[in-house]
Amino acid sequence: MATGLVTAPVCLDHDTGRGHPERPERVSAALERLEESGLMADVESVLPEAAPIEAITRLHPREHLEELERIIASGARSVNEPDMGISTSSWEAALVSSGAALLSADKVVAGEWQNALCLVRPPGHHAEATTAMGFCLINHAAIAAKHLQETHGLERVAIIDFDVHHGNGTQHLLEEDPTVFFASIHQWPLYPGTGAATERGLGDGEGATLNVPLSAGADDAVYLATLEDLVLPAVEAFAPDALILSAGFDAHERDPLGGMKVTTEGYGELTRLLRDLADKTCDGKVISLLEGGYDLEGLAASVASHTAALLA
Repeated sequence: MATGLVTAPVCLDHDTGRGHPERPERVSAALERLEESGLMADVESVLPEAAPIEAITRLHPREHLEELERIIASGARSVNEPDMGISTSSWEAALVSSGAALLSADKVVAGEWQNALCLVRPPGHHAEATTAMGFCLINHAAIAAKHLQETHGLERVAIIDFDVHHGNGTQHLLEEDPTVFFASIHQWPLYPGTGAATERGLGDGEGATLNVPLSAGADDAVYLATLEDLVLPAVEAFAPDALILSAGFDAHERDPLGGMKVTTEGYGELTRLLRDLADKTCDGKVISLLEGGYDLEGLAASVASHTAALLA
């Protein structure tokens, strides 16, 4: 089966402002590297449509979404916080980015694709139920998880977030749900200040959250050992029916917003471990969503390494 690649031109139209690290070139640089490396010829590329509002309101209240849409349409240049940059194309870009996650989920569950990579923006893992933050408007990973369950009938879904920043929004949206396992490896301390090891879920969801905060300077060896010793056994024990990756590449040694030392090759090995996990637990079903990564060279090279491992 094929590896899918889902992206859309509107993701380049989301303008966060001059000098902003979460810029359109993140996606274009990654796509150019896939072309240059020959990997683009090996994936099946598809254009997504905007996610239906009903899929998004499973997690974000309709009133909040309507207010976000109104603010964006007004021509405002930011929402909630100064570095939450927006433009008049941002709402469509966010909806299409969630649509990419849903399309990927549909095709992977249907057996048309073995796995999929969504090269979209704005990213999603910081978006809370009623708060846009951290460059994120709506939470694509959480939306995809509930879509897999409520549309396709999957019982258990695991989300593994390896962005250098903790996926606070994904955790908080799902932390009371015992049917979605959320695991995060992230730098600590760092924005947004959540993700302590003691945060393990709430209520019925207690034990379905695993946070592994790492000190600045962690390299390939630390990340891979953390995966093998802590994350992979926990997810394997959970036995998910599909695996979603919040694939942030800002733990790369070149990245200006993180302080980690993961290499391009390290991301390839990390992806191979996660694909092996998926092969063991859920017939290889993986949906990977681009989150962070702000050095264009580091991001492009890491996306290529990640894609090669998904194809392997």
